[in-house]
Amino acid sequence: MRPEQNYIELFNANRALIDRGSAGALNGLRDRALECFKVFGLPHKGLEEYLHTDVREWFSADWGMNLGRIDMHVDKAQAFRCNVPNLSTLLYYMANDEFTFSQTAAKTSLPEGVFIGSLREAAGCRPEIVEPYYGRLADMERPGIAALNAMFAQDGMVVYVPDGVVIDRPLQLVTLLHSPVDIMVNRRILVVLGRGAQLKLLLCDHALNTGGFLTTQVIEVFAGPESNLELYDLEETHNANLRISELYISQDNDSQVETDYVTLNNGQTRNSVFVTLEGRGSRLSLNGIGTIDRNQHLDNMTFVDHRVSDCSSNELFKYVLDESATGSFACKVLVRQDAQHTSSEQTNRNICLTRQARMFTQPQLEIYADDVKCSHGATVGQLDEKAMFYMSQRGIPEKEARMMLMQAFVGEVIGRVALEPLRDRLNRLVEKRFRGELSKCEGCRVCR
Repeated sequence: MRPEQNYIELFNANRALIDRGSAGALNGLRDRALECFKVFGLPHKGLEEYLHTDVREWFSADWGMNLGRIDMHVDKAQAFRCNVPNLSTLLYYMANDEFTFSQTAAKTSLPEGVFIGSLREAAGCRPEIVEPYYGRLADMERPGIAALNAMFAQDGMVVYVPDGVVIDRPLQLVTLLHSPVDIMVNRRILVVLGRGAQLKLLLCDHALNTGGFLTTQVIEVFAGPESNLELYDLEETHNANLRISELYISQDNDSQVETDYVTLNNGQTRNSVFVTLEGRGSRLSLNGIGTIDRNQHLDNMTFVDHRVSDCSSNELFKYVLDESATGSFACKVLVRQDAQHTSSEQTNRNICLTRQARMFTQPQLEIYADDVKCSHGATVGQLDEKAMFYMSQRGIPEKEARMMLMQAFVGEVIGRVALEPLRDRLNRLVEKRFRGELSKCEGCRVCR
Protein backbone atom coordinates (compact mmCIF):
# COMPACT_ATOMS: atom_id res chain seq x y z
CA MET A 1 0.00 0.00 0.00
CA ARG A 2 1.30 3.48 -0.88
CA PRO A 3 1.89 5.64 2.21
CA GLU A 4 -0.62 8.19 0.90
CA GLN A 5 -3.47 5.72 1.44
CA ASN A 6 -2.44 5.17 5.06
CA TYR A 7 -2.70 8.90 5.77
CA ILE A 8 -6.00 9.25 3.94
CA GLU A 9 -7.48 6.45 6.06
CA LEU A 10 -5.99 7.89 9.24
CA PHE A 11 -7.47 11.30 8.46
CA ASN A 12 -10.94 9.96 7.65
CA ALA A 13 -11.01 7.83 10.80
CA ASN A 14 -9.97 10.72 13.07
CA ARG A 15 -11.47 13.81 11.43
CA ALA A 16 -13.68 14.71 14.40
CA LEU A 17 -10.74 14.32 16.80
CA ILE A 18 -8.52 16.50 14.63
CA ASP A 19 -11.14 19.25 14.41
CA ARG A 20 -11.73 19.23 18.19
CA GLY A 21 -8.02 19.87 18.75
CA SER A 22 -8.03 22.90 16.44
CA ALA A 23 -10.33 25.70 15.25
CA GLY A 24 -11.62 27.99 12.55
CA ALA A 25 -9.62 28.41 9.36
CA LEU A 26 -7.44 25.38 10.09
CA ASN A 27 -10.48 23.10 10.12
CA GLY A 28 -12.04 24.88 7.15
CA LEU A 29 -9.13 24.02 4.86
CA ARG A 30 -9.04 20.28 5.59
CA ASP A 31 -11.61 19.10 3.02
CA ARG A 32 -9.82 20.81 0.15
CA ALA A 33 -6.47 19.59 1.47
CA LEU A 34 -7.74 16.00 1.46
CA GLU A 35 -8.90 16.24 -2.15
CA CYS A 36 -5.58 17.74 -3.25
CA PHE A 37 -3.64 15.08 -1.37
CA LYS A 38 -5.63 12.33 -3.08
CA VAL A 39 -4.70 13.77 -6.49
CA PHE A 40 -1.10 14.90 -6.02
CA GLY A 41 0.17 12.77 -3.12
CA LEU A 42 3.63 12.89 -1.58
CA PRO A 43 6.86 13.92 -3.34
CA HIS A 44 9.00 11.11 -4.75
CA LYS A 45 12.28 10.67 -6.61
CA GLY A 46 10.53 10.47 -9.97
CA LEU A 47 9.92 14.23 -9.80
CA GLU A 48 12.55 16.67 -11.04
CA GLU A 49 12.34 18.72 -7.83
CA TYR A 50 13.05 15.63 -5.70
CA LEU A 51 15.68 13.78 -7.70
CA HIS A 52 18.00 13.36 -4.72
CA THR A 53 15.58 13.13 -1.77
CA ASP A 54 13.17 10.23 -1.34
CA VAL A 55 10.60 12.01 0.82
CA ARG A 56 7.91 9.40 0.23
CA GLU A 57 10.15 6.81 1.91
CA TRP A 58 10.21 8.96 5.06
CA PHE A 59 6.45 8.63 5.40
CA SER A 60 6.41 4.85 5.02
CA ALA A 61 7.32 4.27 8.67
CA ASP A 62 4.67 3.81 11.34
CA TRP A 63 4.76 7.26 12.94
CA GLY A 64 2.75 8.20 15.98
CA MET A 65 0.69 11.40 15.84
CA ASN A 66 -0.72 13.30 18.82
CA LEU A 67 -4.16 14.00 17.34
CA GLY A 68 -5.84 13.82 20.76
CA ARG A 69 -3.64 16.63 22.10
CA ILE A 70 -2.27 14.54 24.96
CA ASP A 71 -0.11 16.70 27.21
CA MET A 72 3.54 15.74 26.70
CA HIS A 73 4.83 17.87 29.54
CA VAL A 74 8.11 19.64 28.88
CA ASP A 75 9.72 21.98 31.40
CA LYS A 76 10.81 24.42 28.73
CA ALA A 77 12.66 26.79 31.03
CA GLN A 78 14.76 23.92 32.35
CA ALA A 79 15.23 22.27 28.96
CA PHE A 80 16.32 25.32 27.01
CA ARG A 81 18.16 28.49 27.89
CA CYS A 82 19.50 30.54 25.03
CA ASN A 83 22.13 33.02 26.16
CA VAL A 84 23.26 34.44 22.85
CA PRO A 85 25.23 37.48 24.04
CA ASN A 86 23.44 40.79 23.50
CA LEU A 87 20.48 39.10 21.77
CA SER A 88 17.47 40.08 23.83
CA THR A 89 14.56 38.22 22.26
CA LEU A 90 10.90 37.76 22.95
CA LEU A 91 10.99 34.00 23.50
CA TYR A 92 8.23 31.60 22.50
CA TYR A 93 8.10 27.82 22.42
CA MET A 94 6.59 25.10 20.32
CA ALA A 95 6.42 21.77 22.16
CA ASN A 96 6.27 19.52 19.10
CA ASP A 97 3.43 21.43 17.42
CA GLU A 98 1.77 23.16 20.38
CA PHE A 99 2.49 26.86 20.92
CA THR A 100 3.26 28.30 24.36
CA PHE A 101 4.68 31.56 25.75
CA SER A 102 7.77 31.98 27.86
CA GLN A 103 7.20 33.88 31.10
CA THR A 104 9.03 36.92 29.74
CA ALA A 105 7.07 37.03 26.49
CA ALA A 106 3.77 36.54 28.33
CA LYS A 107 4.46 39.62 30.48
CA THR A 108 5.68 41.84 27.65
CA SER A 109 3.36 44.53 26.34
CA LEU A 110 3.20 44.62 22.57
CA PRO A 111 2.41 47.64 20.38
CA GLU A 112 -1.26 48.23 19.69
CA GLY A 113 -2.71 45.89 17.08
CA VAL A 114 0.14 43.37 17.20
CA PHE A 115 -0.79 39.73 17.74
CA ILE A 116 1.79 37.04 18.53
CA GLY A 117 0.47 33.71 19.67
CA SER A 118 -1.10 30.36 19.00
CA LEU A 119 -2.50 29.88 15.51
CA ARG A 120 -5.24 27.66 16.92
CA GLU A 121 -6.32 30.29 19.44
CA ALA A 122 -6.15 33.11 16.89
CA ALA A 123 -8.32 31.11 14.50
CA GLY A 124 -10.96 31.07 17.23
CA CYS A 125 -10.71 34.52 18.81
CA ARG A 126 -9.11 36.64 16.03
CA PRO A 127 -10.38 35.13 12.77
CA GLU A 128 -9.93 38.45 10.95
CA ILE A 129 -6.12 38.08 11.10
CA VAL A 130 -6.10 34.40 10.11
CA GLU A 131 -8.89 33.63 7.63
CA PRO A 132 -7.82 36.10 4.89
CA TYR A 133 -4.30 34.60 4.84
CA TYR A 134 -4.20 31.01 6.06
CA GLY A 135 -3.64 28.58 3.19
CA ARG A 136 -3.61 31.32 0.54
CA LEU A 137 0.07 30.98 -0.41
CA ALA A 138 0.79 27.32 0.33
CA ASP A 139 0.39 25.41 -2.92
CA MET A 140 -1.52 22.19 -2.32
CA GLU A 141 -1.99 21.47 -6.03
CA ARG A 142 1.42 19.88 -6.49
CA PRO A 143 3.30 16.95 -4.96
CA GLY A 144 4.53 18.35 -1.67
CA ILE A 145 3.57 18.42 1.98
CA ALA A 146 1.33 21.50 2.02
CA ALA A 147 -1.82 19.38 1.60
CA LEU A 148 -0.79 16.70 4.10
CA ASN A 149 0.20 19.36 6.60
CA ALA A 150 -3.14 21.18 6.19
CA MET A 151 -4.98 17.91 6.79
CA PHE A 152 -3.34 17.25 10.16
CA ALA A 153 -1.97 20.57 11.52
CA GLN A 154 -3.78 21.60 14.69
CA ASP A 155 -1.65 24.49 15.95
CA GLY A 156 1.26 26.72 15.14
CA MET A 157 2.30 30.35 15.48
CA VAL A 158 0.84 33.52 14.02
CA VAL A 159 2.58 36.89 13.95
CA TYR A 160 0.46 39.85 12.85
CA VAL A 161 2.07 43.29 12.68
CA PRO A 162 -0.21 46.10 11.44
CA ASP A 163 0.74 49.11 9.33
CA GLY A 164 3.64 51.22 10.52
CA VAL A 165 4.51 49.11 13.57
CA VAL A 166 8.13 48.19 14.29
CA ILE A 167 8.86 45.26 16.63
CA ASP A 168 12.15 46.38 18.15
CA ARG A 169 13.13 43.10 19.81
CA PRO A 170 13.67 39.95 17.75
CA LEU A 171 11.12 37.18 18.19
CA GLN A 172 12.53 33.72 18.85
CA LEU A 173 10.45 30.59 18.38
CA VAL A 174 12.15 27.49 19.82
CA THR A 175 10.67 24.17 18.75
CA LEU A 176 11.40 21.38 21.25
CA LEU A 177 10.80 17.92 19.81
CA HIS A 178 9.92 15.50 22.57
CA SER A 179 8.16 12.12 22.65
CA PRO A 180 8.57 8.69 24.27
CA VAL A 181 7.84 7.10 20.85
CA ASP A 182 8.70 7.95 17.25
CA ILE A 183 6.35 10.75 16.28
CA MET A 184 5.26 12.88 13.34
CA VAL A 185 4.78 16.59 14.03
CA ASN A 186 2.81 18.95 11.75
CA ARG A 187 3.07 22.68 12.41
CA ARG A 188 2.14 25.95 10.67
CA ILE A 189 3.57 29.44 10.93
CA LEU A 190 1.75 32.50 9.58
CA VAL A 191 3.44 35.91 9.35
CA VAL A 192 1.54 38.99 8.17
CA LEU A 193 3.26 42.38 7.93
CA GLY A 194 1.32 45.55 7.11
CA ARG A 195 2.61 48.58 5.26
CA GLY A 196 5.94 49.72 6.70
CA ALA A 197 5.96 47.03 9.42
CA GLN A 198 9.30 45.62 10.59
CA LEU A 199 10.05 42.26 12.19
CA LYS A 200 12.99 40.00 13.05
CA LEU A 201 12.06 36.32 13.56
CA LEU A 202 14.42 33.53 14.62
CA LEU A 203 13.23 29.91 14.34
CA CYS A 204 15.24 27.27 16.22
CA ASP A 205 14.69 23.50 16.00
CA HIS A 206 15.99 21.25 18.81
CA ALA A 207 15.33 17.66 19.90
CA LEU A 208 15.04 16.77 23.59
CA ASN A 209 15.64 13.06 23.14
CA THR A 210 17.22 10.75 20.59
CA GLY A 211 14.03 9.15 19.30
CA GLY A 212 12.80 9.45 15.74
CA PHE A 213 10.96 12.59 14.64
CA LEU A 214 9.35 13.47 11.32
CA THR A 215 8.46 17.16 11.11
CA THR A 216 6.37 18.83 8.42
CA GLN A 217 6.42 22.60 8.52
CA VAL A 218 4.58 25.11 6.33
CA ILE A 219 5.35 28.83 6.68
CA GLU A 220 3.34 31.53 4.91
CA VAL A 221 4.70 35.10 4.87
CA PHE A 222 2.85 38.17 3.60
CA ALA A 223 5.24 41.12 3.37
CA GLY A 224 3.18 44.27 2.84
CA PRO A 225 4.33 47.42 1.03
CA GLU A 226 7.55 48.93 2.41
CA SER A 227 7.77 46.24 5.09
CA ASN A 228 11.02 44.72 6.32
CA LEU A 229 11.44 41.12 7.48
CA GLU A 230 14.49 39.22 8.69
CA LEU A 231 13.72 35.49 8.96
CA TYR A 232 16.33 33.08 10.35
CA ASP A 233 15.84 29.30 10.43
CA LEU A 234 18.35 27.34 12.54
CA GLU A 235 18.23 23.54 12.66
CA GLU A 236 20.28 21.76 15.31
CA THR A 237 18.77 18.34 15.99
CA HIS A 238 20.29 14.87 15.56
CA ASN A 239 20.88 12.04 13.11
CA ALA A 240 17.43 10.42 13.59
CA ASN A 241 15.51 13.58 12.72
CA LEU A 242 13.60 13.95 9.44
CA ARG A 243 12.36 17.40 8.46
CA ILE A 244 10.50 18.69 5.42
CA SER A 245 9.71 22.40 5.36
CA GLU A 246 7.98 24.64 2.82
CA LEU A 247 8.30 28.42 3.04
CA TYR A 248 6.04 30.65 0.93
CA ILE A 249 6.69 34.40 0.71
CA SER A 250 4.68 37.09 -1.08
CA GLN A 251 6.35 40.50 -1.34
CA ASP A 252 4.50 43.73 -2.09
CA ASN A 253 5.86 47.10 -3.30
CA ASP A 254 9.26 48.13 -1.90
CA SER A 255 9.28 45.32 0.67
CA GLN A 256 12.58 43.87 1.83
CA VAL A 257 12.98 40.27 3.00
CA GLU A 258 16.12 38.53 4.22
CA THR A 259 15.95 34.78 4.82
CA ASP A 260 18.82 32.70 6.21
CA TYR A 261 18.81 28.90 6.54
CA VAL A 262 21.47 27.43 8.83
CA THR A 263 21.68 23.65 9.14
CA LEU A 264 24.30 22.81 11.76
CA ASN A 265 23.24 19.29 12.73
CA ASN A 266 20.46 17.13 11.32
CA GLY A 267 19.43 13.75 10.00
CA GLN A 268 17.70 14.26 6.67
CA THR A 269 16.31 17.65 5.71
CA ARG A 270 14.39 19.07 2.78
CA ASN A 271 13.76 22.84 2.73
CA SER A 272 11.70 24.34 -0.11
CA VAL A 273 11.38 28.11 -0.57
CA PHE A 274 8.87 29.75 -2.91
CA VAL A 275 9.08 33.55 -3.23
CA THR A 276 6.82 35.72 -5.36
CA LEU A 277 7.94 39.30 -6.01
CA GLU A 278 4.56 40.87 -6.74
CA GLY A 279 5.24 44.54 -6.01
CA ARG A 280 7.65 46.90 -7.75
CA GLY A 281 10.87 47.66 -5.91
CA SER A 282 10.76 44.56 -3.71
CA ARG A 283 14.10 43.06 -2.67
CA LEU A 284 15.00 39.56 -1.56
CA SER A 285 18.15 38.18 0.07
CA LEU A 286 18.11 34.38 0.40
CA ASN A 287 21.08 32.64 2.04
CA GLY A 288 21.99 29.27 3.52
CA ILE A 289 24.71 27.20 5.19
CA GLY A 290 24.91 23.43 5.54
CA THR A 291 27.54 21.68 7.70
CA ILE A 292 26.83 17.96 7.44
CA ASP A 293 28.75 14.74 8.02
CA ARG A 294 28.23 11.02 8.70
CA ASN A 295 25.25 9.92 6.57
CA GLN A 296 23.35 13.19 6.96
CA HIS A 297 21.43 14.62 4.01
CA LEU A 298 20.50 18.23 3.23
CA ASP A 299 18.37 19.33 0.26
CA ASN A 300 17.56 23.02 -0.28
CA MET A 301 15.33 24.05 -3.19
CA THR A 302 14.42 27.65 -4.03
CA PHE A 303 12.07 29.17 -6.59
CA VAL A 304 11.96 32.95 -7.05
CA ASP A 305 9.24 34.37 -9.29
CA HIS A 306 9.90 37.90 -10.59
CA ARG A 307 6.47 39.06 -11.74
CA VAL A 308 6.91 42.83 -11.93
CA SER A 309 9.63 45.31 -12.81
CA ASP A 310 12.41 46.88 -10.73
CA CYS A 311 12.89 44.02 -8.26
CA SER A 312 16.04 42.28 -7.09
CA SER A 313 16.92 38.88 -5.66
CA ASN A 314 20.24 37.60 -4.39
CA GLU A 315 20.93 34.00 -3.33
CA LEU A 316 24.04 32.52 -1.71
CA PHE A 317 24.19 28.96 -0.38
CA LYS A 318 27.31 27.14 0.81
CA TYR A 319 27.74 23.53 1.97
CA VAL A 320 30.59 21.74 3.72
CA LEU A 321 30.20 17.95 3.46
CA ASP A 322 32.27 15.40 5.36
CA GLU A 323 32.36 11.59 5.54
CA SER A 324 29.38 10.09 3.63
CA ALA A 325 27.11 13.13 3.72
CA THR A 326 25.03 14.07 0.68
CA GLY A 327 23.78 17.49 -0.29
CA SER A 328 21.52 18.92 -2.96
CA PHE A 329 20.78 22.46 -4.03
CA ALA A 330 18.38 23.45 -6.81
CA CYS A 331 17.50 27.06 -7.47
CA LYS A 332 15.32 28.51 -10.20
CA VAL A 333 14.68 32.17 -10.97
CA LEU A 334 11.77 32.97 -13.27
CA VAL A 335 11.73 36.45 -14.82
CA ARG A 336 8.39 37.12 -16.47
CA GLN A 337 7.84 39.35 -19.50
CA ASP A 338 6.67 42.33 -17.45
CA ALA A 339 9.59 42.08 -15.00
CA GLN A 340 11.90 44.55 -16.74
CA HIS A 341 14.90 45.98 -14.87
CA THR A 342 15.20 42.81 -12.81
CA SER A 343 18.46 42.16 -10.99
CA SER A 344 19.07 38.58 -9.90
CA GLU A 345 22.14 36.67 -8.74
CA GLN A 346 22.30 33.09 -7.51
CA THR A 347 25.45 31.39 -6.24
CA ASN A 348 26.11 27.95 -4.79
CA ARG A 349 29.57 26.94 -3.53
CA ASN A 350 30.38 23.57 -1.97
CA ILE A 351 33.31 21.72 -0.42
CA CYS A 352 33.48 17.92 -0.20
CA LEU A 353 36.06 16.89 2.39
CA THR A 354 36.08 13.19 1.44
CA ARG A 355 35.67 11.10 -1.71
CA GLN A 356 32.52 9.59 -0.19
CA ALA A 357 30.70 12.92 0.19
CA ARG A 358 28.34 13.83 -2.64
CA MET A 359 26.91 17.16 -3.74
CA PHE A 360 24.32 17.81 -6.46
CA THR A 361 23.68 21.35 -7.65
CA GLN A 362 21.34 22.74 -10.32
CA PRO A 363 21.08 26.51 -10.83
CA GLN A 364 18.49 27.66 -13.39
CA LEU A 365 17.41 30.91 -15.01
CA GLU A 366 14.23 31.28 -17.07
CA ILE A 367 14.03 34.78 -18.54
CA TYR A 368 11.31 36.32 -20.70
CA ALA A 369 12.23 40.00 -20.26
CA ASP A 370 14.99 41.70 -22.25
CA ASP A 371 16.21 44.48 -19.93
CA VAL A 372 17.56 42.46 -17.00
CA LYS A 373 20.78 41.68 -15.19
CA CYS A 374 20.86 38.02 -14.11
CA SER A 375 23.61 35.56 -13.31
CA HIS A 376 24.12 32.17 -11.70
CA GLY A 377 27.03 29.96 -10.75
CA ALA A 378 27.83 26.75 -8.89
CA THR A 379 31.02 24.94 -7.88
CA VAL A 380 31.88 21.70 -6.09
CA GLY A 381 35.47 21.28 -4.93
CA GLN A 382 37.86 20.51 -2.10
CA LEU A 383 39.92 22.60 0.28
CA ASP A 384 42.59 24.67 -1.41
CA GLU A 385 45.79 22.56 -1.32
CA LYS A 386 47.97 25.60 -1.95
CA ALA A 387 46.48 27.39 1.03
CA MET A 388 46.96 24.26 3.15
CA PHE A 389 50.62 24.09 2.11
CA TYR A 390 51.12 27.80 2.77
CA MET A 391 49.70 27.48 6.29
CA SER A 392 51.71 24.34 7.06
CA GLN A 393 54.89 26.22 6.15
CA ARG A 394 54.02 28.71 8.85
CA GLY A 395 53.65 26.07 11.52
CA ILE A 396 49.86 25.79 11.58
CA PRO A 397 48.79 22.18 12.29
CA GLU A 398 46.81 20.53 9.50
CA LYS A 399 43.63 20.12 11.56
CA GLU A 400 43.68 23.77 12.58
CA ALA A 401 44.39 24.88 9.01
CA ARG A 402 41.44 22.87 7.69
CA MET A 403 39.15 24.38 10.29
CA MET A 404 40.31 27.92 9.48
CA LEU A 405 39.75 27.44 5.75
CA MET A 406 36.27 25.99 6.29
CA GLN A 407 35.40 28.84 8.65
CA ALA A 408 36.52 31.38 6.06
CA PHE A 409 34.53 29.55 3.38
CA VAL A 410 31.17 29.86 5.16
CA GLY A 411 32.04 33.26 6.64
CA GLU A 412 30.75 35.01 3.53
CA VAL A 413 27.24 33.68 4.20
CA ILE A 414 27.36 34.38 7.93
CA GLY A 415 28.49 37.90 7.12
CA ARG A 416 25.15 38.52 5.43
CA VAL A 417 23.22 37.94 8.67
CA ALA A 418 21.95 41.40 9.56
CA LEU A 419 21.34 40.59 13.25
CA GLU A 420 24.81 41.22 14.71
CA PRO A 421 24.57 39.19 17.96
CA LEU A 422 23.27 36.20 15.99
CA ARG A 423 26.01 36.64 13.41
CA ASP A 424 28.68 36.53 16.11
CA ARG A 425 27.10 33.48 17.73
CA LEU A 426 26.85 31.63 14.42
CA ASN A 427 30.56 32.14 13.87
CA ARG A 428 31.26 30.42 17.20
CA LEU A 429 28.75 27.63 16.59
CA VAL A 430 30.15 26.85 13.15
CA GLU A 431 33.69 26.81 14.54
CA LYS A 432 32.61 24.29 17.19
CA ARG A 433 30.97 22.18 14.51
CA PHE A 434 34.12 22.11 12.42
CA ARG A 435 36.21 21.23 15.45
CA GLY A 436 34.05 18.14 15.95
CA GLU A 437 32.40 19.44 19.09
CA LEU A 438 28.66 19.11 19.58
CA SER A 439 27.32 22.50 18.63
CA LYS A 440 24.92 24.02 21.11
CA CYS A 441 23.69 27.37 22.29
CA GLU A 442 25.32 28.78 25.38
CA GLY A 443 23.43 27.57 28.41
CA CYS A 444 21.35 25.15 26.33
CA ARG A 445 20.66 21.87 28.13
CA VAL A 446 18.94 20.32 25.14
CA CYS A 447 22.05 19.34 23.22
CA ARG A 448 24.25 18.12 26.05
